[in-house]
Amino acid sequence: MRSIIQILTTELFERSLSISQISPPRPDILGIGMSCWDGYAIPLAHRLAYKNTYYHQAPHLDITNIESSMEGTLDFILSTDVFEHVEPPVSRAFENARKLLKPGGVFVFSVPFTHPGEDMVPTQEHFPDLNDYSIEKTPTGYQLKNTTRSGDVQYFNDLVFHGGPGSTLEMRVFSESSMLHELAKAGFDDITIYSGSDLRHGIYWPHKWSVPLSARAGRKTKMAPDL
Repeated sequence: MRSIIQILTTELFERSLSISQISPPRPDILGIGMSCWDGYAIPLAHRLAYKNTYYHQAPHLDITNIESSMEGTLDFILSTDVFEHVEPPVSRAFENARKLLKPGGVFVFSVPFTHPGEDMVPTQEHFPDLNDYSIEKTPTGYQLKNTTRSGDVQYFNDLVFHGGPGSTLEMRVFSESSMLHELAKAGFDDITIYSGSDLRHGIYWPHKWSVPLSARAGRKTKMAPDL
């Protein structure tokens, strides 16, 4: 959580700031979060024109089906561990995130991902033909029933939920290369993976997988060095 604010302030103000150091407040900088942690979402809303959104409650945002009036309006988006739960095809979510941003806007993003530094590793889609589906509780857990567009019926067991059974179903596991590919395909051609540690601010990444990143248009992909 510390790293998300460090990335955001570094990208917006070119230096790492705490939320309280955004002074005076900047109501001219407009952004949204996607079910972000209240620990930074609430104070951030007092410093920037920031609104936390949700899929299941107001203020509502479905990243797979955005309103055209929102396109090109945002300076930044915070999305932490959300896109692994988006229904396929996940490319829609990346494309819509890019559409929401102004030219040069910042996408601060994290998902669980594997195979850091390896090329051409595909995303592991758990339900690639997901269409008309339901999730039911069984004596041994939960089961997903899916009817594909061609009418075939599929059953899936051993479902993985994040944040409690029945709430946030894991749809996929990204690899680093597939995640970067989705971002580039959507129009994000500046990607910084913040894998470096910053012990002064309590940020420590002992491993290179599932670390957060920022993306915006206009510059080259790079890896962030240790701070």
